[in-house]
Amino acid sequence: MEEIATRLLDVCRSRGIMTVTAESCTGGMVSAALTAIPGSSDVVDRGFVTYSYAAKTAHLNVSTGTLAEHGAVSEPVARQMAVGAIKNSDAQLSIAITGVAGPGASEAKPEGLVWFGLSFEGRTLTEKREFGAIGRENVRMRSVETALALALQLVDAP
Repeated sequence: MEEIATRLLDVCRSRGIMTVTAESCTGGMVSAALTAIPGSSDVVDRGFVTYSYAAKTAHLNVSTGTLAEHGAVSEPVARQMAVGAIKNSDAQLSIAITGVAGPGASEAKPEGLVWFGLSFEGRTLTEKREFGAIGRENVRMRSVETALALALQLVDAP
């Protein structure tokens, strides 16, 4: 994970891109992975850990209607988290994660279901992953790895 975080920071640094994270199920682990690398302060603007519905609405402008209709673990919420993070920071790249790390999944939203939202250069992309019932810590770790890889793909695209 350190290698991909370092690569993301290097690409962002070379292109003058600041990053922001908006995390729910990972509880700040993406920010921690980035800031564990010396010199990351010139690339990482801030990180939002918005575990509750109230935090998502207050800090990321996620609509209460969207939360009521779709729940926190959904494509529309991941999208709004990514956009809200950009609006409420000085960053150009946002990485948002919302998911079910487990236990406590439902039939509609099983353990291991994670939605990612990334916003960069006026575009917002979302991606769904279903890691399965691999345990809370494994879901969280896989989510961090996936988020970093998706962000690197986005900013390093030709």
